[in-house]
Amino acid sequence: MHVFCHMSLSQIADMYVNDIDSGTTVSNTEPTIEKELGATAYVNGNNLLGPVVGNFCMNIAIEKAEKAGVGWVVAKGSNHYGIAGWYSMQALQHNLMGMSFTNTSPLQVPTRARDCVLGTNPLTLAAPGAQGDSFVLDMATSTAAIGKVELHDRKGIDIPNGWGSDVKGLQTNNPKAVLDGGGLMPLGGAEESSGYKGYGLAMLVEIFCGLLGDAKYGPNIRKWRATGGYANLGQCFIAINPDAFAPGFNNRMQNMMDVCRNLTPAEGESEVLVAGDPERIHMTKVDTEGGIRYHKNLVEFLQSLAEKLQVAPMKTKL
Repeated sequence: MHVFCHMSLSQIADMYVNDIDSGTTVSNTEPTIEKELGATAYVNGNNLLGPVVGNFCMNIAIEKAEKAGVGWVVAKGSNHYGIAGWYSMQALQHNLMGMSFTNTSPLQVPTRARDCVLGTNPLTLAAPGAQGDSFVLDMATSTAAIGKVELHDRKGIDIPNGWGSDVKGLQTNNPKAVLDGGGLMPLGGAEESSGYKGYGLAMLVEIFCGLLGDAKYGPNIRKWRATGGYANLGQCFIAINPDAFAPGFNNRMQNMMDVCRNLTPAEGESEVLVAGDPERIHMTKVDTEGGIRYHKNLVEFLQSLAEKLQVAPMKTKL
């Protein structure tokens, strides 16, 4: 239920810059619309950085939703686009609902299988409430991100049940077994705990992205951490105007969120949250502290990267 990216800031910055430097992605063109109808568009990302493609597509979806009630845009030829919820949240500024999906490198093992065929394939929904409040769901369709498994491996500690399977397709608590020939389990974990539902959601994302857009899909996508080659990710962006349906959506959305937030917490818990609340709490903390806390090594890395790119460094304070 969190707006989440499975990579750190330094990993993303380093990957994007290296992709441009190596020619894995390009920076000298723009996305193009290959097919367009009143409420839909089919976009070729032309191997540009994912955020460039994502912003281009979401802007089209928003424009179409404001005119036709719904905007649905599918892209091929894209790359890693960062936080999926970033694109769905753009619709909130226009009092629209926003959705975003992307396929990813194959890291997830389907229920009853042993090979990685699907990605973590995130899905997102942002829906406006009243007075600036909103519901923002951003979730992977695997139980855990590969980065969390890697972190447990570095620390030498077991992973929880449902995170990953070994080379035989069996659930394991050994992170190394997941990383060495195994894979991530779908949201829900094993079949007896409804992991097939996460598997189905991952397929839904793949259908919207790779299959609908004629991009790479499933096991055909470039492997995680592989360098070189054409990623050709598929992505989907949707904007919906609630006013095209029953009036009063914002108030009903607000009421539903308030009902959940005002529930009596379970024993040992202090409050009930809805999707997007943890991030708002953290943003309030950041505003109060006057910035985001980063490790010294990360700050130094970003400053050296800014110097290399000849751009203004990030403003910092001790």
